[in-house]
Amino acid sequence: MNLKFHLIIAFIISLVCLIGFSFISLFISDHKIIDFDSDVIAAIQGLESTFLTKVMKFFTFIGSAPVVIILSVILMVFLYKVLHHRLELILFISAIIGSAVLNQILKQIFHRVRPNFHRLIDISGYSYPSGHAMNAFTVYVIISFLLWRHIESKWGRSLLIFISGVMILGIGISRIYLGVHYPSDIIGGYLASGFWLTIAIWFFQFYKEKGYNKKYKRGE
Repeated sequence: MNLKFHLIIAFIISLVCLIGFSFISLFISDHKIIDFDSDVIAAIQGLESTFLTKVMKFFTFIGSAPVVIILSVILMVFLYKVLHHRLELILFISAIIGSAVLNQILKQIFHRVRPNFHRLIDISGYSYPSGHAMNAFTVYVIISFLLWRHIESKWGRSLLIFISGVMILGIGISRIYLGVHYPSDIIGGYLASGFWLTIAIWFFQFYKEKGYNKKYKRGE
């Protein structure tokens, strides 16, 4: 029953993410999301200040590839050496690598040029979907998923979710603030990552539950 329930939930979430991403992509291709992007950019960049620029540069640095790699290595060592969770380690590695590969494939498909107005940092490459948004969503959601069961207190779990949420939103907003991504790039990145993570986590749960059922039947 649990496996069927997980399958239904995973299917619904992945379908919602896929449909959402498809609509965003269609709107971008038909140039029907320009007004939305422009309004959000104007609202966020209208808050510009010296202090806020430093904060946003910090968030975008946290979401950069080198920091994500360092954070990933630390968590991999923790999962393998401290918790001795090899299956969770495989899930984590698969989620991170899969998200990065998917992002590059999607960028090559859509070839969306980055915003060319009021940039606060210089960056090259295609814009949609945002690599920073996908990295942030993948890393912090998978960290929350893996660490959740090891935190017993509600306060600790709430703190975990809060920190993950702040990092995901902060990194996404920083890319808009700094002028290197459209808001639709960020939303598309979240949806693409959500679709991939749902599939990866479901396969993890499926394999784990099947393994548990086999041990139970053998009386181990």
